[in-house]
Amino acid sequence: MLWVQLLAETLNNELLDRLRVDFPDVRYAHGFVFQQLVEGPRPVGEVAENLGVTSQAISKAARELEALGYVERTPSPADARVRLLALSARGRAVVEAGRAGRAAVNAELATALGAERVEQAAATLRAAIQARDAMHAVAARRVRSAQGLLDAGR
Repeated sequence: MLWVQLLAETLNNELLDRLRVDFPDVRYAHGFVFQQLVEGPRPVGEVAENLGVTSQAISKAARELEALGYVERTPSPADARVRLLALSARGRAVVEAGRAGRAAVNAELATALGAERVEQAAATLRAAIQARDAMHAVAARRVRSAQGLLDAGR
């Protein structure tokens, strides 16, 4: 599985390099929060639970992301003590840029290796995720960072 990890690191770095052309302050860890918000606003506590961190950690990340213009924090209409996080227009733009970047990398790999080999590799990786009983986490956008949510290194 070393090769999978090395490929993942290589592709993550390539995607971040592409994103940083238009979003120079985006970091690897931001993507985990973004994924929690792509379907709409969520309470800080829910995001924290999904990512396996404390509400304080998400609040800290939210302050950073809000300062960078990627998220907005608003009181919940149901309970003013609860803060909702939502992607801002800039946050939605970086998510779309990430999707476009991944599609471009996939196309480049299909050109370099052949579309059939790329699809076979993807099928093998999906099967490996299922074999590790982790597909539910992927489907629920609850995959956690191995480096920690607030890792400033990337």
